[in-house]
Amino acid sequence: MTQTITPAETTATTTAATPRAAKAQGAVQSAVRIVVSFLFLCHGLQGFGFFGGVDGAGGAVELGSWPGWYGSVIELVGAALVLVGLFTRPAAVILSGVMAYAYFTVHAPEGVLPLLNMGELSTLYCWIFLLIAAIGPGTFALDTLRRRRR
Repeated sequence: MTQTITPAETTATTTAATPRAAKAQGAVQSAVRIVVSFLFLCHGLQGFGFFGGVDGAGGAVELGSWPGWYGSVIELVGAALVLVGLFTRPAAVILSGVMAYAYFTVHAPEGVLPLLNMGELSTLYCWIFLLIAAIGPGTFALDTLRRRRR
């Protein structure tokens, strides 16, 4: 005797998550987004001389220089948006692209592997921001509040 499973039963068994687990997932997504974007905000501030600057001695990139100054501005604005969870997905896609650009123009010419060309941070930020763009901001975000008010 064979047993038939309806599509509704399949969906119910494979995607069933407890409300508690769903809340925890949303909270963890938010926590990761907030921590990563805060660290990236600090990274962007280095371009303006904060936290040791770009040279470790407080040096800043030249005003209006390409790509350093513009990259730092994009990093600051994008990180602030992702931090508060506003326009999170588009901002995260842009930040992912900024880090991909940084990797391929600065680090990749020095060697293939990120460990050898000092490109680990660029690579990690690129992929983490791409992940944030794909999965969303989590529970604690302005985007979530905007969605609820509609």
